[in-house]
Amino acid sequence: MQIGAHVRDDDPLSAARERNAEVVQFFLADPQGWKKPVPAPSAADIEAAGVSVFIHSPYVVNVASLNNRIRIPSRKAVAQHAAAAAEIGAKGLIVHGGHVRKDEDPQQGLLNWGKLFERQAEDGGFGVPILIENTAGGDGAMARHLDMLARLWDVVGEHGAGFCLDTCHAFAAGWELDGLVAKIRSITGRIDLVHLNNSRDEFGSTRDRHANVVHGGGTIDPEQLAAVAKEARAPVVVETPSDGQADDIAYLREALS
Repeated sequence: MQIGAHVRDDDPLSAARERNAEVVQFFLADPQGWKKPVPAPSAADIEAAGVSVFIHSPYVVNVASLNNRIRIPSRKAVAQHAAAAAEIGAKGLIVHGGHVRKDEDPQQGLLNWGKLFERQAEDGGFGVPILIENTAGGDGAMARHLDMLARLWDVVGEHGAGFCLDTCHAFAAGWELDGLVAKIRSITGRIDLVHLNNSRDEFGSTRDRHANVVHGGGTIDPEQLAAVAKEARAPVVVETPSDGQADDIAYLREALS
């Protein structure tokens, strides 16, 4: 099991060495904007070092949106970031599940996800797996509630969509962590990556505020987080405050050994 962290994108290999990380995740563009991605500055060095890479798409991406001004650039952004991720040998592109607005039909948001895969298939596919990540809040969210996640997978599962489990998001959304891996696998058939984050807030808060796995004042028992990672049997990335990531990785490596 590979264990690593979300790191700065200007020098991910140095960040990996500082944390003793076997896998890194980073952005290829401003996470709050629509700019075209640029290649990682040390992609060849990362590959030579044997460090696995995952790329996270910008937070503004909302494939499910019924608003053309958001959905269309979101589709374009996913395609661009997937192509850039493939160029550096990334193992996948993480994309948040997205949402529709109040009083809009969630089914249309689900169908928009299907159209993303269908249209890209006509262009030869994405080049890397698209890993849909669960989210912490939002009444019209595609990946906040397990029943909606099941409806989403009825649409995207046939297209080979992957799944990224974020433990902070799950906890904040009111998902019990005990037995969660089995429940998700019964829906998606797979877990491709785990964002193993503690939560600064209480269970069911709907707040997406990450804390370090250990020594960070989180509200989730670190042993419970380690148990989720062990059951998931997938690469683990901590998206926690950077000054505690090395300790998070060291704790998990010992707990999972």
